[in-house]
Amino acid sequence: MGQAWTCSGCGVVVADRPATWSMQVSARGQVWLCERCTRDNLRSIEGKLDEAWW
Repeated sequence: MGQAWTCSGCGVVVADRPATWSMQVSARGQVWLCERCTRDNLRSIEGKLDEAWW
C-alpha cells in the first residue's frame, strides 16, 4: 500500500500524489499543496509583486 498524501492547505487526501501538486518548505518541514491550493497561492504571490514585474 502506498503513502497517502494530504494537502496542507485544504486537507484533501489522495492515495497517489498527482504531478500537479507542489511542495513548499515551511517551519513544519516539507508541505504539499493540491492543484487548487497551488493555484490560489500563486495568485497571492503574484498579487504582491511590484508592478515593474509585469
